Amino acid sequence: MTLELGSARSLSQSERTELFNAAYEGYVVPFHLDEATLAFIDDAFDLDLDASRIAFRDGELVGLGNLGVRGKDAWIGGVGVVTAARRTGVGETLMRALHEQARERRIRRVWLEVIVENTGAFALYEKLGYRTLRDVEVWSLSAAEDGEPAAREVPAAEAHEKVRERRTEREPWQRADASLAHYDDARGLVTDGGAAVYRRPGENVQVVQIAGDAEPLLRRLRSLGPVSILNLPDDDPAATAFRSLGATVVVRQHEMLLELEEH
Repeated sequence: MTLELGSARSLSQSERTELFNAAYEGYVVPFHLDEATLAFIDDAFDLDLDASRIAFRDGELVGLGNLGVRGKDAWIGGVGVVTAARRTGVGETLMRALHEQARERRIRRVWLEVIVENTGAFALYEKLGYRTLRDVEVWSLSAAEDGEPAAREVPAAEAHEKVRERRTEREPWQRADASLAHYDDARGLVTDGGAAVYRRPGENVQVVQIAGDAEPLLRRLRSLGPVSILNLPDDDPAATAFRSLGATVVVRQHEMLLELEEH
């Protein structure tokens, strides 16, 4: 059976959403999205639909690979294969195709995260030349009535400037400054010793960036609703603050990097 590849731009948003959900059915961590969420991901994470690939086998869609592009850096924003076509080489073919698209755009570095329990994907990425840089974690902190008078609301730009002055770790792709620039709903919170930029979609609080003394900031944020943060490095000082407040790690991932040679 012949595997054919095409551009993700050839699909409608509804077709891409349907394929995404089919490709992640039964995944290590359940994942399901709607068209609005996919559109948000496209914009916030700079997914390049011309570079992103879809795979067909006998005319049927069997997989997809998303590629985000920012200057000389790219990010694998999900590679998934429908259940019936898994373990047949589709994932590797998609990854190699994304690398070729990256080379055509003179990308030098390709980043990705892989869930620790997804040992098959991790082995593939090592085979393709990726190396692990660090482990990152998704944290969840329950809401609680917890007044913190030292924390005060400020414009997101002001809080972001304080984060930039204090942070000690490189932000992952999803929380990088380039992602933050897409958020028109970002808010800021500061104390004398730290700062955070966050969003409040619905009743939840999503921390985008945080630096300095994180515990007072998290105490204030959890009074607004359940708090989460995506891909916080496991040795980041904020991880200690989350842990001290009784938060839990929902997902642990390896952050990996492939450095492409110039042609």
